[in-house]
Amino acid sequence: MAGVNKVILIGNLGADPELKYTTGGTALCKLRIATSEKWTDKEGAKQEKTEWHSVTFWRKLAEICGQYLHKGMQVYIEGSLQNDVYEKDGQKRYTYSIQGRTMQMLGSPGSGEGSPEEEAARGGGPQPSEGGGPEEDIPF
Repeated sequence: MAGVNKVILIGNLGADPELKYTTGGTALCKLRIATSEKWTDKEGAKQEKTEWHSVTFWRKLAEICGQYLHKGMQVYIEGSLQNDVYEKDGQKRYTYSIQGRTMQMLGSPGSGEGSPEEEAARGGGPQPSEGGGPEEDIPF
């Protein structure tokens, strides 16, 4: 029987993506995604826990991530979990990352961090109208 290795995340980018190219010219993009869980404990105090996830995308999807994603944006990611073992100071260390396969931007275009001017420069936020838009056809 084959195994299943699938991770699904919905979270926010903690920093702008890092787009790089291998010596062979293959694009790779690294992201840091924060997912948060909120609850109320037995004493009625609100609690929150944030987990940070490292995600790597390759090839065309890496270029898309590098071009369109920025800090604060909410994204949906599917991928697989990968662990790496390395040695530091004579001790084995383990790291876990996600190899991204699917990415979808969530929220409105202006939902990320930044001033309205920065959002407009990215193509997000309200756009100036020249008049003659659908608002003028509303009879009230």
